[in-house]
Amino acid sequence: MNAERDLSPLTPGVVRALTDKLYEKRKVAALEIEKLVREFVAQNNTSQIKHVIQILSQEFALSQHPHSRKGGLIGLAACSIALGKDSGLYLKELIEPVLTCFNDADSRLRYYACEALYNIVKVARGSVLPHFNVLFDGLSKLAADPDPNVKSGSELLDRLLKDIVTESNQFDLVGFIPLLRERIYSNNQYARQFIISWILVLESVPDINLLDYLPEILDGLFQILGDNSKEIRKMCEVALGEFLKEIKKNPSSVKFAEMANILVIHCQAADDLIQLTAMCWMREFIQLAGRVMLPYSSGILTAVLPCLSYDDRKKNIKEVANVCNQSLMKLVIPEDDEMDEAKPSMTIPAEPTSEESLSRPEAVTTGESQNELNVTLNQPLFFPRSCERIQVTLNLDGIVQVLDYHLSDTSIGMMTRIAVLKWLYHLYIKTPRKMFRHTDSLFPILLRTLSDESDEVILKDLELLAEIASSPAGQTEEGHGPSDGSDVRPGPVELHVPARAGQLSSSSTKGLECSPSTPTMNSYFYKFMINLLKRFSSERKLLETRGAFIIRQLCLLLNAENIFHSMADILLREEDLKFASTMVHTLNTILLTSSELFQLRNQLKDLKTPESRNLFCCLYRSWCHNPVTTVSLCFLTQNYKHAYDLIQKFGDLEVTVDFLTEVDKLVQLIECPIFTYLRLQLLDVKNNPYLIKALYGLLMLLPQSSAFQLLSHRLQCVPNPELMQTTDNTKPSTSFKRTAACNIDYTELLQHFEKVQNKHLEARHQRAGRAEQLDRRVVL
Repeated sequence: MNAERDLSPLTPGVVRALTDKLYEKRKVAALEIEKLVREFVAQNNTSQIKHVIQILSQEFALSQHPHSRKGGLIGLAACSIALGKDSGLYLKELIEPVLTCFNDADSRLRYYACEALYNIVKVARGSVLPHFNVLFDGLSKLAADPDPNVKSGSELLDRLLKDIVTESNQFDLVGFIPLLRERIYSNNQYARQFIISWILVLESVPDINLLDYLPEILDGLFQILGDNSKEIRKMCEVALGEFLKEIKKNPSSVKFAEMANILVIHCQAADDLIQLTAMCWMREFIQLAGRVMLPYSSGILTAVLPCLSYDDRKKNIKEVANVCNQSLMKLVIPEDDEMDEAKPSMTIPAEPTSEESLSRPEAVTTGESQNELNVTLNQPLFFPRSCERIQVTLNLDGIVQVLDYHLSDTSIGMMTRIAVLKWLYHLYIKTPRKMFRHTDSLFPILLRTLSDESDEVILKDLELLAEIASSPAGQTEEGHGPSDGSDVRPGPVELHVPARAGQLSSSSTKGLECSPSTPTMNSYFYKFMINLLKRFSSERKLLETRGAFIIRQLCLLLNAENIFHSMADILLREEDLKFASTMVHTLNTILLTSSELFQLRNQLKDLKTPESRNLFCCLYRSWCHNPVTTVSLCFLTQNYKHAYDLIQKFGDLEVTVDFLTEVDKLVQLIECPIFTYLRLQLLDVKNNPYLIKALYGLLMLLPQSSAFQLLSHRLQCVPNPELMQTTDNTKPSTSFKRTAACNIDYTELLQHFEKVQNKHLEARHQRAGRAEQLDRRVVL
């Protein structure tokens, strides 16, 4: 009886029926409750209405007895129906106990709770929106319910709630976003499907601007895009596609900076769909936001560069990544080199262009706080919308670090290495002053890249090294450039090579940092030549396979005279005489045969200018490391008398198989187009006696070989051989006149040749002695 009195105004019969196990009896009791509540509504008796709802909630819906809970749920639904439009005044009391039953262990009870809430929401309509978050939270749990009936009921309630949100203009998006951001990271497929369906609905409502809050949910969307279910992936693709369309329509309202790091992360995803989608977004961001994306360049490059080496299986990703890379590169402008790094930013007019900037000056992001993401990237900058100038900082240190890493990684693909070198070249062109601060750290890896397997990589590397070696920005670096007073060019009529402290083979090259013969180059040119020769010395295979290719390309990119002059200077002090001889032979072959050096050969052929005579003297000094190349240089420069004098000295040299092989090659070379002028001069026996003598000297050096036969046949074609004899009263030849005019001290040159060859002889004997000692040790 006490219980019955406590549950008034509900009659004992209604109470018994509500707790009955039969649904029909509970339904009858609910109709009685509906009738009772209608009477209270007519009387405007709010206290009794609240009391009935409280009883149904506390004594029934939240009861420990399952049938009582079922009765409470149907009773609360009946109250809501009876209240009609006034149900909005009691929604909190009506909804909370029903939502509690969503967690019930009994699936039938969860279904009844879903049914009850459907009736409550259907009556209240728009009045439920203030309680949307708790409803959404409950529905997101039911969406993943294992019972199909419960899931079906929740889908009906979900559709109803979506209709209410769509037709209303009072939806609290700001209050909903935190819950959406939390739920979007669910791993359950049904919960994910539920979340995506709601995002699509909210996107479709004109009065709801979900784009403003995209940074809050973008990461979660990309996570869902990797779901195992094709249906969910497709839904997520559609949602992301709609967002991207909206971004393209209204770039001025997009918070690009707040989403940049999120895209960087997902552009590195293992899942192809996530990576491709994120890369497409990145492409649009760079093209729409322009220089706003510059502070994130290092992160973008970290994500984009590896994709450039993808094979055809990931062709789509590779193509989009390439567009991203090209677009980002265009954002770096010469003004970035003028920035004062002591200041936090630089102001650039935000006028729209085809390559950079937003579609409007106001298209700068707001200064709201960004998501903390665990990525090693530049700190983003914030841009007030009212500002019509974009303030960005090009973090060159971060970019160079990323480029250096990718160039150093031996496992990285060829196209990525080429892209890295293109980036470095672009930065040296656009921001040379800042880039030269990184040159010392980049130089070793750029030199190592010359050993790359790909010719295309080596070409790009050489272009970059040539730019470093010739850029005016490198002229004053480190205070020992050519402008420090050491660039005095030697006199045109004397052989003068300034002494250097230190040798090429030694670790100390401080004294070789700048060549006096290359005043037009910066301080890095001579460093480059020194280190290039060091690399050839330590990697003989590189010299054999790529040496000629590298030097020929450098002659196209830089001044060929400077290259040969500086290398001759360096080789003059080379301690490894065997390498010096090999290197001189390589350089000589390039000089005599490469089409790229046509002008230089013409310059040396006549020795008309002081510069050409100075170059000849410089080359001669180093060419002395190899006797046959020295003779070929004399042939090239038409110094036939000196060539004859040199050949006379060959009798004092140690004639080896290698020596005879080189003489053989020289004979073959004389028959090439390069020496056409020399062969024609054989017609003028009177004025070129020493040419014929020199050729006969080579003939006498050769054994009876094919080269001997070739040269012998050539000399047999010389007309009037009796004119080859010279007498004291013979008229001086033009060759004598020219050499006299040159005022070159050939006696000194000949003495230098003998001195260098003596060193080579001594070195060979030392090597032979060491080899003999080693053989004795092996025998013992």
